[in-house]
Amino acid sequence: MAGGEDRLTAWLANLAGSGKRIGDDAALVEVGERRFALTVDSQRANVHIPVDLDPAAAARRLLAVCLSDLAATGAEPLWTLLALGVDDEKSARRFLAALVRRGRRYGIELIGGDTARSSSPGHLDASLTVIGEVPPGGHPLTRSAARAGDELWVGGTVGESALGLELVRLGARIVGRKARLPEGTPPDLARTASRVVRRHLEPRPQLELGLTLARRSPPGAAIDISDGLAVDAGRLCLASGVGCVFEEAAIAPRSDAGRLAAHLGLDPLDLVLGGGEDYVLLFTLPANATFKHPGCRRIGHITSRPGMNLLRRDGSLDPLSAEGWDHLS
Repeated sequence: MAGGEDRLTAWLANLAGSGKRIGDDAALVEVGERRFALTVDSQRANVHIPVDLDPAAAARRLLAVCLSDLAATGAEPLWTLLALGVDDEKSARRFLAALVRRGRRYGIELIGGDTARSSSPGHLDASLTVIGEVPPGGHPLTRSAARAGDELWVGGTVGESALGLELVRLGARIVGRKARLPEGTPPDLARTASRVVRRHLEPRPQLELGLTLARRSPPGAAIDISDGLAVDAGRLCLASGVGCVFEEAAIAPRSDAGRLAAHLGLDPLDLVLGGGEDYVLLFTLPANATFKHPGCRRIGHITSRPGMNLLRRDGSLDPLSAEGWDHLS
């Protein structure tokens, strides 16, 4: 299943010695009796975000992407370190103000970093390191804790961010508190279009869900869906030495999102399985577990046999490949 990014990660883990801290959403480090989670992510113009995206929006998105990694380990955020490449002081101030203000919402403090001129004029380039801590009484979440017979759950809708990305490519933006949509968006789908554009440009990390899962015993496995449901599920299964089955009826998108996808000439199921950047948690629970959390639902189960399959509505079983976003392909 490994793409270029996964091959590089595996090679690096081997090069680094035991590599036991490389491979999860965040590195887990014990200091005395305290357990810290550390992660880093980036937002680069023309790679992750449009060149003309408001620096404040870029800052909020970068923080959310990093905090999603902490959510997947069951950690609470504490501090951030920023490396910012930007052309002018006005843009830098706007980015930094948004980062600090949004950080306060999550109880996180910016404690240092570095600034430099961007590598290309007008191209914002930012990387953020986030440090969090697994609360006392919590169990760190990892990708390797899935067991055959477990049920597979997801923390929210999947595929809508990819749908929003298509609209962003067509010119959609967030202006103030409203979404500016591309010309030709059907009026009856305008509200749906606005929702999916926000899903892409303004992700919401599921920190509370991660903390809730970490308080369970056993906590199960978890990963945040950043590169696509199929590829990230494949990573979880590979780390745990298991396979999984998705249920088509359970992973199907909302009907309005399906209609918007059809309007754009996109396959809704492809968006769900390979779209990426949903930043919701994919996690396991014991069979028949009672679990209630807003937006969460069961979408399949873990198998002892490696590989992924899709259980169709008609009862047939189709093999799935781990397709999704690969940063090095």
